[in-house]
Amino acid sequence: MTAFSLKLTAVVLMTLDHIGLYFPAAPVWFRWLGRGAYPLFLFCMVQGYAHTRSRIHYLLRLYLMSLFMTALGLFLDACFPSESGYGNHNIFVPLFLTGVLISAVELYQRDRRHGGLLLGALALFQVLYGFLPALLPFTRGLSGDVLTGLVPSLAVNEFGFEFVALGLALYFLRDRREALTAVYLIFCVYQFSAESLYGYFPVQWMMVLALPLMLRYNGEKGRGWKWFFYMYYPAHTCLLFLLAGALSEGK
Repeated sequence: MTAFSLKLTAVVLMTLDHIGLYFPAAPVWFRWLGRGAYPLFLFCMVQGYAHTRSRIHYLLRLYLMSLFMTALGLFLDACFPSESGYGNHNIFVPLFLTGVLISAVELYQRDRRHGGLLLGALALFQVLYGFLPALLPFTRGLSGDVLTGLVPSLAVNEFGFEFVALGLALYFLRDRREALTAVYLIFCVYQFSAESLYGYFPVQWMMVLALPLMLRYNGEKGRGWKWFFYMYYPAHTCLLFLLAGALSEGK
């Protein structure tokens, strides 16, 4: 499978997941299948990051999309208030952090001084996140999910640090299929264990369904459609949110 076909599969799974999120009457297995969406996007991101011509431009796109999603969420919740709200939809934050950490690790391997400076700068941003409400009073009423869209936090983002760590593993093991498979399966077992421990019905471990698709990746980019994937994410979440709100008002 090409990167394009993997992304297209992830789009379908993500759409099913969000239909299940916004429409309670949807089959529960929509959410189950949706667990494979982000791992596929993450896999494609690290593959693309390994071959991009400009990592700075790549990271800038992710950060700008993070800002856009933050603004979109604030706008929708302000103009179309609902009981559950628009929700936290910003996969660009963990993808951005994954890219930054990949660059930091590789730079540290080549040059400890400059790599250490980059890691130090990342640490300062984590401190800045904590002090943002004190530095900018207008941010005091904002949630952590909104703040992390402005100053990306390793601890506070849609999927958490563990998925950023998974992204690092997918990147550095991308040429070692057996090791990648073992680490990914261990991660899925951990997800099952963590959710079971807190009494939840284990769902996230179903991301294991994405692994066979990753292993079929042939190293080819396939079709472009870069901006389609960037724009589809906010477009479909916005449309589903508004449609769910309109249907609930019509009842």
